[in-house]
This record gives sequence, C-alpha cells and structure tokens, in this order.
Amino acid sequence: MLRAALFRPVLCAAIALACLTCTARVGAAAGLYVKVGAPTSTPPIGWVQFCQTYSGECDTQPLPPRDIVLTDEALHDLGRLNAFVNRTIRPMTDREHYGMVQWWRYPDDGAGACHSYALLKRRLLIQAGWPRQALLMTIVRQTNGEGHAVLTVKTDRGEYILDNMTDEILPWSQTSYGFHKRQSQDDPNQWVWLEEARADMATASPRTR
Repeated sequence: MLRAALFRPVLCAAIALACLTCTARVGAAAGLYVKVGAPTSTPPIGWVQFCQTYSGECDTQPLPPRDIVLTDEALHDLGRLNAFVNRTIRPMTDREHYGMVQWWRYPDDGAGACHSYALLKRRLLIQAGWPRQALLMTIVRQTNGEGHAVLTVKTDRGEYILDNMTDEILPWSQTSYGFHKRQSQDDPNQWVWLEEARADMATASPRTR
C-alpha cells in the first residue's frame, strides 16, 4: 500500500510556504474556473461503490469551500506527485481487474483504472495536509466521447487537473476534455453538474498509455 509518508518530503515545503488554503474566491476571472451548475440528483455509481467499500471516508460533515494557495513550489510538488503515481500504478480496466464494468477503489495492489489513480492522488494529498474541499473527483468526457476520471485541484490561480494520461499539470481549460460533473467543494458526497462550454477551447491532447 502506498502511504502519504512517501510524499511528506515532497509536499512539506508547499505546506510551510503557503499554509495551503484560503477562502474560495467569488467573481474570479473568467476562464480560470469551470462554471458550476446545479447539484446532481445522486452521486455517480462509482462514488457510491467507493463509499460502500470505504465507508469511513464518506462519513463526513460539510465544510466551507477552500482553495489551495498555489505557490510555484506547490505546483511543482503536485507535478512530482502526479508523475510518481502515474508511473507507479499499472493501468488496468475494472473488467480486467475485478470482472466488473466499474468499481471505484484504491489501487492498493498496484493496478487500477483512471478513477483509482485519481482517488490515490486525492488520498495522498489529504493525508499530507491539503484540504479535501480543494481536491475534487471529476468526471470528464474525452474527445472520443468516453468517460474518464481525473482529480481537480482548485486553487487561487485557477483549477488544475491531475490526470493519469499525462504527467503534466494543466489548467482545466488547456485539456481536451468536456467537463461533466464533480464533487462539490463543501460536501464530497454531493456532486454538481459542470458547464462544458469554455471561453478558450484547447487544442492540446494528453498522451495516452
């Protein structure tokens, strides 16, 4: 099992320099943040499965929204963590892994699908002291129409995406994805719809495995 202790030397400088959180900003510059819509009627089935497996992690109380104070060093550390997890975990579909179409869980045996990468990154960052309200499981649409899971990191400099298909940390608007839904900032068990239209359509495509 991968543990947060592996990343304490990597992340502690960012924690010390920035204290890592600030009150979420209102009226932020257009394009830095995905436009959030109405709450979904239910969480995605994958999150429901995750909560059934790891019930203690979903037994939470709502908290005020908070954003990461993104120093250059914090962004560098996010890149190192993203790359480490991407290179450590073996990509494997849930059907290959568990004989199921979908099962959201941690890749504790060293293999997993896209959601397992994102869940592990979220867990490691929370264990290292980053606020859960800024670490949002997110479902996007690829250019081929297929669903994909990534981790959104919400910061005072915009929203950045941790993705198992690229080691680069990109602003949401520089990915090739359509943004579908994600966890709300105040309650991880409440999900919200996202507006997929963006002010500046990106042309860059993340690499595939």
